[in-house]
Amino acid sequence: MIFSRKRAGAERRPRDQRPEAPDAHEPTDSVAPAPGPYDVSEAPADVQRLDLGSLQIPAVAGVEVRVQADPQGVVQQVVLVHGQNALQLGVFAAPRSAGIWDEVREEIHRSLSHDGAAVNEVMGAYGVELRAQVPTQDGRTDLRFVGIDGPRWMVRCVYQGEAATDPDAAGPLTVCLEGLVVDRGQEARPVREPLPLRLPRDAAEQAAAGSSAAEPKPAQQA
Repeated sequence: MIFSRKRAGAERRPRDQRPEAPDAHEPTDSVAPAPGPYDVSEAPADVQRLDLGSLQIPAVAGVEVRVQADPQGVVQQVVLVHGQNALQLGVFAAPRSAGIWDEVREEIHRSLSHDGAAVNEVMGAYGVELRAQVPTQDGRTDLRFVGIDGPRWMVRCVYQGEAATDPDAAGPLTVCLEGLVVDRGQEARPVREPLPLRLPRDAAEQAAAGSSAAEPKPAQQA
């Protein structure tokens, strides 16, 4: 099944519409938090988010959240869509000692190159990222891979559309990423294991109700 929800209201403004940082010499009562993704222990409060378990996605105007799940409600894919741009999100367990994006990035680079893609490493807002032109049946498709290491987790992002070649074109998708919250939990997990994602409760209940309605009723005995 595929669950889709479009956000009507924005809780965070795009980067170019946010107020400038206060001057260090001017008194201020509050300072805006640095952009995320945030660990759940450090996430700003009072922000409307879609709770998918390990990922909590902020409400941003015009961004549609598409979630693909199996019949048991286990989420297999999360994609944010705004216009012709898309952002696929994945979240994985990482060790306490160090991040894993450098290692993961090298493996993605090798895999894409082996499949005939043209791949470049560039410096982005979160460090080194990959930009690739991947061969498909319809020609080459641009993809941009971004990784963010957090405390015992890593978020992997894949941009498609114009946002794959021009980060400024990502607009509201970047705002979603900057407001993303990761709830890793305390369980011990193998490094790189995908953290569990689930449908929101209302969507899961609807899916369960639909599944029950579709089940054939037992035949009545004469």
